[in-house]
Amino acid sequence: MKEPKNILLVRTDRIGDVVLTLPLAAIIKKHFPESRITFLIRSYTKELVSGNPNVDDIILLREENSKLPIKKNIDLIKSHQFDVSITANPSFDVALILFFSGIKKRIGTGYRWYSFLFNRKFFEHRKHGTKHELDHNMNLLRLIGIEEGLSFENVPFNIHVDVKNIRKIEKLLNELNIDSSKSIIIFHPGSGGSSIDLPFLHQKELIELLARELNVNIIVTGSENEKQIGDKLMVSDKIKNMSGKLNLGELIALISKSDLLIANSTGPIHIAAALNKYVIGFYPKIASCSVTRWGPYTSKREIFTPTLECSNCSRKQCEELNCMASINIQNVFNSIKSIIDKITYKR
Repeated sequence: MKEPKNILLVRTDRIGDVVLTLPLAAIIKKHFPESRITFLIRSYTKELVSGNPNVDDIILLREENSKLPIKKNIDLIKSHQFDVSITANPSFDVALILFFSGIKKRIGTGYRWYSFLFNRKFFEHRKHGTKHELDHNMNLLRLIGIEEGLSFENVPFNIHVDVKNIRKIEKLLNELNIDSSKSIIIFHPGSGGSSIDLPFLHQKELIELLARELNVNIIVTGSENEKQIGDKLMVSDKIKNMSGKLNLGELIALISKSDLLIANSTGPIHIAAALNKYVIGFYPKIASCSVTRWGPYTSKREIFTPTLECSNCSRKQCEELNCMASINIQNVFNSIKSIIDKITYKR
């Protein structure tokens, strides 16, 4: 097969999705070192890709009033003269834009009604949750002749932490009187509705335990829409609420300064894993959003799932049975304490 020279990696959805697509750039460069790699992403995920040593360029999908101006995006992509596009999770509009952009090899799923817009199709269902999202993404590379296995120990995320954002976070931590001699735990309570969360009262019980029993710094993070949740978790003056105060670049910098992140299935848990931080995650048993499919890609993790026995779990069933409430918070706390003890011992 002719070696691809100008490759477009397409991932236009959310934070965690982009993080779990980043390793493709390093793997492609390893096999085709002379190739040029461009990421097509949405503007709000740009900080995840900026500074990546394996990414030569970034194209931001043009959006106007939450809609994609098809012709403007076609003209934008066409001007780069890509010979291959690899689309990890397409939408009809994005597939249509790629089709009319003159890209000779357009790799994507063969299981959508608009899959005729791709001319190199990969037939692998993601919804059954039998493989990790990163493994699904890696399998797309088979269509350009690359087969390579990844493990928790060798996955190349290469998220760049911007020095300016580091300085901003250091200044903010200083203003909040964060004791740099103590471990920093980030508690991220929301998930944007992408999964089933640990119930709020369980999260409150956990953060109360952390504040009472551990000699650590605790920082709550979240989007502007999640600030109210963060406010309700201010059960101790040891806890600082940064919900709604950080952009993505600043959040990445904060995570880089932390020791442990606690979260539901959401983007920041993947950022923390990519930055080699310890993570505690809460995941339902629903196949499409299980830990098998969406777990943080790291060995430095502890995952908690419902203890209820159920089969063919669905979102409706999970919500009706309140499955996530079966997670034992004392067990979660014990795992966190063990991690903090380990970190403190190494300091």
